[in-house]
Amino acid sequence: MLKNVKVENVDDDFREGLTAVISVKVQEPQFEGQTKTKLGNNEVMGAVDIAVGEILGNYLEENPREAKIIVNKVIIAATARAAARKARDMVQRKTVMGGSGLPGKLADCANTDPAECELFIVEGDSAGGTAKQGRDRSNQAILPLRGKILNVEKAMEHKIYENEEIKNMFTALGVSIGTEDDAKALNLEKLRYHRIVIMTDADVDGSHITTLILTFYFRYMKELIEQGYVYIASPPLYLVKKGKEQEYAWSDTQRDQAVQRLKGSGKEDSVHIQRYKGLGEMNAEQLWMTTMNPETRTLRQVSIDNAAESDRVFSMLMGDEVAPRREFIERNARYAKIDA
Repeated sequence: MLKNVKVENVDDDFREGLTAVISVKVQEPQFEGQTKTKLGNNEVMGAVDIAVGEILGNYLEENPREAKIIVNKVIIAATARAAARKARDMVQRKTVMGGSGLPGKLADCANTDPAECELFIVEGDSAGGTAKQGRDRSNQAILPLRGKILNVEKAMEHKIYENEEIKNMFTALGVSIGTEDDAKALNLEKLRYHRIVIMTDADVDGSHITTLILTFYFRYMKELIEQGYVYIASPPLYLVKKGKEQEYAWSDTQRDQAVQRLKGSGKEDSVHIQRYKGLGEMNAEQLWMTTMNPETRTLRQVSIDNAAESDRVFSMLMGDEVAPRREFIERNARYAKIDA
């Protein structure tokens, strides 16, 4: 039945989706990796293999209908893995092409030293156009994304590598993907930027896009986060203006304080407050001054303090399980604010 499908790593195809609860008592457990999701004691593996193999073998012999369902699932998994390998190869070939293979929407910078270069990943063509006008062309590159990228937590692997926006990120960054045995390992030798800045609107949609991008980075480009290359921009929420005087505010508190300072002895209605719904509402000079200028901007560096907890949060917020996400929303609903 598998004659038309390559069956390398067929063990993984069988194990995909398989969940087993096993009780093992070990005096000195040794775990592999930072997330401690795999037991490293070699003496345990043999005993578990024998016990699971015997019980699972008996079950499949006694339940041929379920065995057929499992075989069909394995075929689907093997087919999806072959499609993912093909999609990865396409991304890989496009990535190593060099300058001529860069995404058409990428406005690259003049400097070629990765340590000096920044890539701003911007929400939408409108904000991307403003960022291109306001940037420092010597070391700041701009890559606009079209809308919300794919939620990689729910998508099949080959769909991820086929997604145009994700392919553009791979190509722009210049990174190469690992082998099939370790498909998510990332080669950073040809990374073109050592500061990757996610710059989205300061609203709910912008936060969602940022979360989607971070989910993709955590699952498929974790090395970028671990090396400290990923940042989130902090565009202002308000411009408070009175005559020729003006102040930017990043919170409601800062806005109120700016109003009081500018109001002085004048009337309150003489102070104008502009709420920035998106990056596109700022002109190039304002975007540069508040969000892109290294001397005045605020960037939040993304880090992983607890890998296991980060894994749990991404699975809860972006995965298929509805109940944990609903519980999280109900527990934190009181902190939410309505953006008028």
